[in-house]
Amino acid sequence: MSSAAVPHPRTHTEPAPRSGRRSVAAALLLGAAGAALVLLAAGRTWSKATADVAQGTLPQQASGQDVTALPGALAIVGLAALVAVFAVRRAGRLLVAALLALSGAGVVAAALLGVHDTTALEEKAGKVNGLTRAAVDHVSHTGWPWAAAAGGVLLFLAGLLALRYGRHWPAMSGRYERDGAPRPRRARTAPDPDRPEELWKALDRGEDPTGG
Repeated sequence: MSSAAVPHPRTHTEPAPRSGRRSVAAALLLGAAGAALVLLAAGRTWSKATADVAQGTLPQQASGQDVTALPGALAIVGLAALVAVFAVRRAGRLLVAALLALSGAGVVAAALLGVHDTTALEEKAGKVNGLTRAAVDHVSHTGWPWAAAAGGVLLFLAGLLALRYGRHWPAMSGRYERDGAPRPRRARTAPDPDRPEELWKALDRGEDPTGG
């Protein structure tokens, strides 16, 4: 009697490509959503107040860009780093992934510092009164700084994914496959003698269409 075939045990290296593909999708989604949320929040109103003028009171408002330009700038840096992750390899990929994570952390810090900031409102009130800065009253803040901070968290998470799984991600190169092996070049076929246009193309390339 022949012995029953023993199934080969599964290796532990199989889940790596699958986890790599999942992490790529997650990082792209988190990074793109985070950058878009930060840029959206940076253009919205973060705080409102009233300033005393000669005619009475004048409403003032400050956008995220008025309060601090850092979140919007760091969001663009993070988005560029997210794309650059796929253009570099090895140590370069780790550095770009770290830049992506740091960009997200910087957005969070800058947004939280601007939650209760009134400097931009005071500067706008001062311009109305011909001063450098002026006092403002009835100050209120919106939720857009918190939205910017949330976008920064998403960018930070995308950076962590790139640091953890980036070595499994493909690179933007037409000469290499996902495993880094060079793609084999296709053999150039001889021109069809029945097609004159192929003969002319071969002559333009400096080839002998007769194969001699």
